[in-house]
Order: sequence, then structure tokens, then C-alpha cells
Amino acid sequence: MRLLRRVAATCGIVLMATSAAAAPVAATAQYLVSLSGTGIASVTIRLNDTGRRYAMAIDARITGLAQLVASGIAKVESAGVSNGRELVSEKFDLLTRAAGEDFTVSIEYAQKDVTAFIVTPPLINNIDRVALERRHLHGVNDMIAAFVLKGGGLDKSLCDRRLQIFTGLERFNVAMRFARADEATSKRTGYQGPVILCNIRYTPVSGHFTTSEVTNYLADSDRILIWYAPLATPGYFIPYRVLLTTSMGDLSMVLTELTQ
Repeated sequence: MRLLRRVAATCGIVLMATSAAAAPVAATAQYLVSLSGTGIASVTIRLNDTGRRYAMAIDARITGLAQLVASGIAKVESAGVSNGRELVSEKFDLLTRAAGEDFTVSIEYAQKDVTAFIVTPPLINNIDRVALERRHLHGVNDMIAAFVLKGGGLDKSLCDRRLQIFTGLERFNVAMRFARADEATSKRTGYQGPVILCNIRYTPVSGHFTTSEVTNYLADSDRILIWYAPLATPGYFIPYRVLLTTSMGDLSMVLTELTQ
């Protein structure tokens, strides 16, 4: 279950950015998640955006050697308003299932404010958990609504973003900055062409455990990287690759197939 949640969290880190064109788009992206070069999960992301409303769904499955220590699925859905500048979540649902156990999160938003959320089973608070405060539930988005970047072009401005995310368990901030322009050349991936590399800084705000190794590692890390590639529809960009260094090796998520 812990491994499955890490995969889901990785998908969440992938999905951090905002938007700016209002053209309709429909795309399906397939990703492979690997740890130290060994495939551990497959991820399918489906996006539909009419220019006014969007809906996204993510399905992740543990694969390969990871099944020796965990097997299961993660499903995420997000839906809300596509206002031409950004995706604004109105509903977010997460389900992870492993070893016969289900874990679910459901969140409702109104104009970037959380109006209701339910976590099942509920997380047990203790002295190590930083308390969620009501003020932390304003001006936030879900971790999936930021998956699609919308912008004028594939340039450094795509990386100039500051995000406030609420997952149902934690509130955290993400600062993105431009690292460099790059080129995707591997024939084994679902895209070849120009990409933009963004550096990610993660700052926990509340809901996290001060003793969490994962939280503390992410907060101290200066090597959370996302390469973005353009969709065929002008003004839309999706992650081509995500790279996160962990104590167990590099955790990577790479685009393997793209249908649009």
C-alpha cells in the first residue's frame, strides 16, 4: 500500500502547472514508472477539455518486480472549469486498492476553496502531524487539475508558476522555475521533439507528519524535474518525463504512447 501511494504521489507531482488557451482537446497518454531502471507501474491518463469544462482520469497499476512487495491499483478523477487560463477543480476523487484494502479521498471545491472533503479510512492524528487549518483550504487546487499546461508556446514562461495544492490529506505549495530547453530524441518514447525542463520545489504547509521521511526528503530535494512536451492542439503541454531522486534510486515516469 505504501508503494502504491508513492506511485500515486509521483503521479500527483507530475501534475503540477496551469493554463491559457481555450481550444478543445482530447488526448490519452501512457506512461511507464520505473525505480532505478526497473519498471514498477504503468499509468494511463485521459484528458478531455471542451474549452469550458474539463475531465481527467488516471489509472495506475503496479507491475513487474514491484508485485513482489505490493500489488494493486490507483484511480484518480478530476473535473471542473476550463476558463481559458487554467483548469479549476470542482471535484477530485482518489482510490487506491492494495492487499484487499481500499483508501479513498473525495474533495469538492468552489472557486478554488474547499467546500467538503472525506478521507476513508480517516487519517489518525498524532503529535507529529501538522494540523490542517481552515485558512489553508482557500485558494487551492487539486493535484490533477494542474496536469495540463496552457500557454502561448514552448518557452521558459511555462515554468514560471507557483501552485497551492490540497490533496485531502495535505496542503503544500509548489514553485516551478525554468531550467533549460531540451530535445526528446528517444525512439522508445511517445514523443520526439523540443521540450522544456522545469525544476520543482516542494514546500509542505499542513497535514503532513514532521517525522515522515518522504515529506522531509521531498522538502529538501533540489532534484525534482519535469520535462514538458506540446500536444497537437496549440497551447497545450503535458509532461514528457518526470525524474525524482529518492533514497532507493531515481524514480522516473516517461511518456511511452500518446493518442490525440
